[in-house]
Amino acid sequence: MAARSDREREFAEFVALRYADLVRTAVLLTGDRGHAEDLVQRALLAVFRSWDRLDRVANAEAYTRTTMVRLASRWWRRRWRAEVPTQWLPDRPIGDHAPDVDTAEVVRQALASLPWAQRAVLVMRYFEERSEAEIAEVLGCSPGTVKSRASRGLAALRAVVHIEGVSGRERG
Repeated sequence: MAARSDREREFAEFVALRYADLVRTAVLLTGDRGHAEDLVQRALLAVFRSWDRLDRVANAEAYTRTTMVRLASRWWRRRWRAEVPTQWLPDRPIGDHAPDVDTAEVVRQALASLPWAQRAVLVMRYFEERSEAEIAEVLGCSPGTVKSRASRGLAALRAVVHIEGVSGRERG
């Protein structure tokens, strides 16, 4: 019984330490705070089930983030299949684009408008600072595909908002 309580205590410490960062990443992946918290909870459940096989907290964090990306990818695929085309678009309010809009919010909104694959690559590359090889492994694609998704995603972001330090061709 002591081993089980140690395991639960270690997991609880991991969650307390990393939860806020995981939610921030999930918000960038999903574009919605509620979906982000659901995503983190689902990922943490998977991590808890595998906790005994994970050697240390760094492995647990990487495993959690990889699980989040994979779960979000499945969610986006299901969501896309469930969409029903319509002949008219609903009226949507236009956001305030005044000069005092917080850059982080503008970038978050622009990121949320990207196709899932581009968004996932940009979040993992620039927010989580993963290598192209790591991203390719998580997404199950080639490093070249990661580079092209990053390039297209950055071009789409540049079209919407000027991002300091990201101009011209992005180098991987």
